[in-house]
Amino acid sequence: MKKVMIVEDEELILQGIRNILDWESLDLEVVHMAHDGAEALEMWEREPVHIVVTDISMPVMDGLELLHKIREKEEQVRFIILTGYDEFAYAREAIRLEVENYILKPINEEELERQLRETVEKLDEMDKKKIQYIDEKTQWMHFLSGRTGAEEYRQFAKLLDLFADHGNYYAALMKWNMNGLKEKKITDVIVELKQEKYLKIVHLPPDSLLMVLTDQTVDEMQAQEYFSELQNSVESRFNVMTFICMGPGFQSIAQLPESYQTARKLQKYLILEGYGTCISQRQIQDRTAESLSMDEEQFRRFILKKETEAALGYMEDLFLNQIRGDASAGSLYQMAIKMAMLLQDIKKEYKLKSSNFQELTDLIETIFRAEDIHGIKTAFISEITEIIACIHEEDSQYTPVVRQIIAEVQQNYKEDMNLKTLAYKYHMNASYLGQIFQKEVGCSFARYLSNTKNEIAKDLILNTNMKINDIARQVGYPDTSYFYRKFKQCYGVSPASLREMKKY
Repeated sequence: MKKVMIVEDEELILQGIRNILDWESLDLEVVHMAHDGAEALEMWEREPVHIVVTDISMPVMDGLELLHKIREKEEQVRFIILTGYDEFAYAREAIRLEVENYILKPINEEELERQLRETVEKLDEMDKKKIQYIDEKTQWMHFLSGRTGAEEYRQFAKLLDLFADHGNYYAALMKWNMNGLKEKKITDVIVELKQEKYLKIVHLPPDSLLMVLTDQTVDEMQAQEYFSELQNSVESRFNVMTFICMGPGFQSIAQLPESYQTARKLQKYLILEGYGTCISQRQIQDRTAESLSMDEEQFRRFILKKETEAALGYMEDLFLNQIRGDASAGSLYQMAIKMAMLLQDIKKEYKLKSSNFQELTDLIETIFRAEDIHGIKTAFISEITEIIACIHEEDSQYTPVVRQIIAEVQQNYKEDMNLKTLAYKYHMNASYLGQIFQKEVGCSFARYLSNTKNEIAKDLILNTNMKINDIARQVGYPDTSYFYRKFKQCYGVSPASLREMKKY
């Protein structure tokens, strides 16, 4: 049963329309009755309907403006316009907006019923086409996955007109930026591309188009140039941002799935190249997979010292300035995940809690779903800012002298420091200072200092090839055996065992 909304500013007419028909017999249900366009729009946003029967002339928001606003949100909703003004301007605007009909008051019951029946039939036909469209897409995805049997190849060869067993074909995937993009504009692009002489296309909703170039006279470089020019034409004519990935050439329909899969893998390079580019496997095959360099210790220090500007600046430089033109997408993702894990470690170590924090899995998902480097950067900005804010909040619970001691440990952990020397520095009794520190931080000063050193040592073990002896000295343990003992007390495994687990 399809839903209907009636919009009319005169209460008697509104109730009359509601009661004039047996809506249930038409397989319809009136779920909203509004007195102006603004009220109707608010109701529609709460519960959308399939059909809107509306007057044109109403206070606050008229029927045509209501039509415009709902059309922006849903193309399939149908409208029947009611009005007492027999003016061509209204009818012309209504027709342009694909209104089902334009009915004059006083309303003819039979005419309204006929229009509603025709509208229901049209909606049913649209639903059938949508289901057929989904079925066709499912079949194509099954074929392009490479699971189709040889006997089914002829069906898809016929759909694409690829009958030559030894042709010279090139496949490419066009992905468009869906932000603010209406379905009608996508349809316009598809209709336009179907006019291309040597181009066969398959729409893979929601945001991709498979294109097969059948011109037998072009080579790989000429094919990429063709797709690039096609991209420029589409973007300039329809104001749509696109990204095109071209797979290797193929000779028969049976090889199309392999070319498609290669092109699909190249879509991850959108994050590096951005919209408006057209790339091929040949272009990226020599890109390095080496990890991008990130100084985790320095980045961590910026955060723990609550230097928001320095931390965000470092991240900005890392993602926007140090990404080389020959870097692989894999190396970018590896660096981003390493940063996400570092932030997670900080939250766990300092027991930071906030409803604004992202779970590690959610942050990683955001990284992989981002369409460009700016998307990744934005996710990290909010997380880093919230961590520093929470550290500020945690610090505010400490007395000034404890905050000073914690800051000094973070900055000078390599030095030989103890509570006695610090008490002398801050003109306090050592025993009293120890009691304050234990009460506020939850552990002794010696344990806090040891944990700080071991945490930094752990990062060096996992993320560098430094020798264990050098790491011990780096964090302030001149005696390696003592370092081993303290590290194992902290983590339950020795430094060498931890490195072995990471297969260095």
